[in-house]
Amino acid sequence: MNRTPLKRSNILKMALSNLELGKSESFITKAIKIACVVILYWFISITMVFLNKYLLDSPDLRLDAPLFVTFFQCVVTVLLCCLLNLLAVLCPNVVVFPSIGFDPKISREVLPLSIVFIGMITFNNLCLKYVGVAFYNIGRSLTTVFNVLLSYVILKQTTSFNAILCCGIIIGGFCLGLNQEDAAGSLSWTGVMFGVFASSCVSLNAIYTKKVLPAVDGSIWRLTYYNNVNACILFIPLIVLTGELKTLYYFDKLSSSSFWGMMTLGGVFGFAIGYVTGLQIKYTSPLTHNVSGTAKACAQTILAVFYYEEVKTFLWWTSNLLVLFGSFAYTWVKGLEMKKVQDETHNKNREKNEAGV
Repeated sequence: MNRTPLKRSNILKMALSNLELGKSESFITKAIKIACVVILYWFISITMVFLNKYLLDSPDLRLDAPLFVTFFQCVVTVLLCCLLNLLAVLCPNVVVFPSIGFDPKISREVLPLSIVFIGMITFNNLCLKYVGVAFYNIGRSLTTVFNVLLSYVILKQTTSFNAILCCGIIIGGFCLGLNQEDAAGSLSWTGVMFGVFASSCVSLNAIYTKKVLPAVDGSIWRLTYYNNVNACILFIPLIVLTGELKTLYYFDKLSSSSFWGMMTLGGVFGFAIGYVTGLQIKYTSPLTHNVSGTAKACAQTILAVFYYEEVKTFLWWTSNLLVLFGSFAYTWVKGLEMKKVQDETHNKNREKNEAGV
């Protein structure tokens, strides 16, 4: 009996028969929803990077106040949280949002994370200010490496050889990227330094988030609210100490509605990225989200090269491919390891149940 053709024909018959049951329609609907969510994530994430680059380093604006730009985005996030909280009270059947207020005790418990959070968003923006959008992905590519290092140092979690090998590929791509930017005469060591700091803060943010979540009853939205309230308060002395108030005083577009419109839009996109990230994970999986993020970084790099009309060498593109491949491979390896652990746990539980019977 020829089993292979039978298998194929059976699968085809099952697929066709599902049309009558309406299962094909539900699959198509689900696929469309997933595609829309992924496209939305890509659009918001890529647009936010280009928008922030404009606000931080545009020759049209000539605004040298990265801390103020970041501070204002935090203010917008707080205001949006308050607005959604109000809408949830007025229209509970339409808007679902956790109840928020300001509890000083919770604010103090969230404070360690807020300090890391400030470092993360500030260094991200400072990196973007000093490097091009095309190189931004390389400049912040060491996040995965810091995840491994800090998980071992803080959480005492070991990492498999395959995962470390993936980190080695990422480091190789990072170093090659630095070499090629230097050869092209466009390397900013200041931007690279801020990128490394940003990568470390992103890793620390993930670790501290898990520790602080119980303080806000596991609500990401409440954590977002308290993080940004704390950040708004802490940014004020930093803005004063760095002399950005003087910069703002002499800024010629401070009364421009288009400037404030772009600033507000940047804050809205900064708020939205948290929502669409959670949405993408909900409709796909954490593994798929990471793969989507890696693919998005590739698309963002290509768009930046074309948009700014840059010419890059073969080795420069190779450095990007190494970083992207290493990031994708690490995500895949960790996904397989998690699945293996889950399967082993499931088998042990099943054996215990069978032994109990």
